[in-house]
Amino acid sequence: MTQRRNSHHQADGTRADAPLGVIADDFTGATDVAVALRRAGLRTLLFFGVPDGTDVPDGTGKPGRTGVSDGAGAPGRTGEGAHGADADPLPEHDALVVALKSRMVPAADAVASSLDALEWLRGQGAGQIYFKFCSTFDSTPRGNIGPVLDRLAEATGADTVPLTPSSPEHLRTQYQGCLFVDGVPLGESHMRDHPVTPMTDSNLPRLLRAQTRERVALIGLGTVREGAAAVRDALAGAGARGARYVLADGIDESDLRTLGRAALGSPLVAGAAGLAAGLAHAYAEERAGRSPGAGRAPGAGRPSGAGPAPGTERPPGAERPSGAGQGEADGGRNAADGSHIADAPDAVHAPDAADGSDTPDAPDGPEAVDISGSPDGPAAVLSGSCSRRTLEQLAALLDEGRPAYRLDPVAVPDPVALADAALAWYDALPAGGGAPVLYSSAAPERLRETQRVLGVERSAALLEKATGLVAAGLVERGVRRLVAAGGETSGAVVAALGVTGARVGAEAARGVPWIHPLGERPLALLLKSGNFGGPGLLTDASASRAERTDGI
Repeated sequence: MTQRRNSHHQADGTRADAPLGVIADDFTGATDVAVALRRAGLRTLLFFGVPDGTDVPDGTGKPGRTGVSDGAGAPGRTGEGAHGADADPLPEHDALVVALKSRMVPAADAVASSLDALEWLRGQGAGQIYFKFCSTFDSTPRGNIGPVLDRLAEATGADTVPLTPSSPEHLRTQYQGCLFVDGVPLGESHMRDHPVTPMTDSNLPRLLRAQTRERVALIGLGTVREGAAAVRDALAGAGARGARYVLADGIDESDLRTLGRAALGSPLVAGAAGLAAGLAHAYAEERAGRSPGAGRAPGAGRPSGAGPAPGTERPPGAERPSGAGQGEADGGRNAADGSHIADAPDAVHAPDAADGSDTPDAPDGPEAVDISGSPDGPAAVLSGSCSRRTLEQLAALLDEGRPAYRLDPVAVPDPVALADAALAWYDALPAGGGAPVLYSSAAPERLRETQRVLGVERSAALLEKATGLVAAGLVERGVRRLVAAGGETSGAVVAALGVTGARVGAEAARGVPWIHPLGERPLALLLKSGNFGGPGLLTDASASRAERTDGI
């Protein structure tokens, strides 16, 4: 283990005088975190890939460097870092998000691109760094979460790193160190069948320990519910005992805001969009002159269903598993500071949210979709995600009778020929059939057969190339709204269209914003993570305004 100071310290420039820098490991995750920051009031710039110092917009609509603006137009800070000798300053901003495609690549490549992003962010004056990974902790024992964290922690000098994948608005919660997906343990959820990173374990400390040589600690819900000061004490205590990574429980938005307040002084923070939003709210509170570290007032009553206070009973249904050990696993604490360096229990039940209700369902149907900010032009859907939710959304789209074309890499194992055939099908479509869908999404058994015939890497690369060619061809043919389902699919679309910057617009569903590429070409993209959105999202997002008016 790397020798370092055992402290939880504040780095220079990590607070209100410097923008927050975010490194996201895929494109849809980047749009998710960017809209979470924007929603909290931070002026956010989003970049696809690490900018090279050319073609970044200066906020006037004129050509400049590569970048993305949230289009808020509100006064704020302007980046003052080094952009090149004759470069204009960045548009006004409070946060910078760099979207990478590092989740599924070899760990060494993920580390290299993340360090490149860190160097660029530092050059723009970023203070605190946030590493955004998937809320389902997509990874393997080889990485990439652990290896990237290790190098970022070393580069930022972070002695302890608070982190959690909890994102309650997306039905991801952490309790007793275990990750739940819509109330189901991760290892028992649909993620156990993920084609690249099957998640068969729900125990986050164990998952992270497999990817790093650093020590991992846990802060339980009881400590989080005591407020930000208690969490900061627990972080410091965990660091004093040699832990570098400290996973914190959180089951509702108030927990994530508490963790965000506690994390304000950390050089490096990591997690999904939930903790990023909590951190953004803490920034906003501090800049508004309110104390961000207050948390719940001492002695304030605990809300119904809030989970166990230290030394009290467990929530109903949260049975203490055999061999769980004492301390945070049952609502108490091993150490006086509230942290716990031990394995989390193998099996627990998810508690209710702090307001006494169950975790809310994801929004479904037309009320979850806003196309007001998108061009009223031809639309198309490109779907490559094989997640259960995307397959459900695809089925709903097909039930509407939309024209559909399946990209079959086994039948046509050449990306150019596969794309040409798809575009020829599109050219022959009769008018009036609604926005078409071109998809490679497949149920697990069909996916396994494709991977058996072509190999995992070849099939993925073939479909990514073909999808990009199809996207470019559709836009050449006049498509003005593209809905992309899946992280790799979204990356292929953005790369093929040469999108390096865009405005972040209205959300079609929570965490799924329209983005509007900068430039003269009218175009709107919806980059959807595979598991996000209600069953009707693809149907509603690709509907025309006339169809929406008619109630479709």
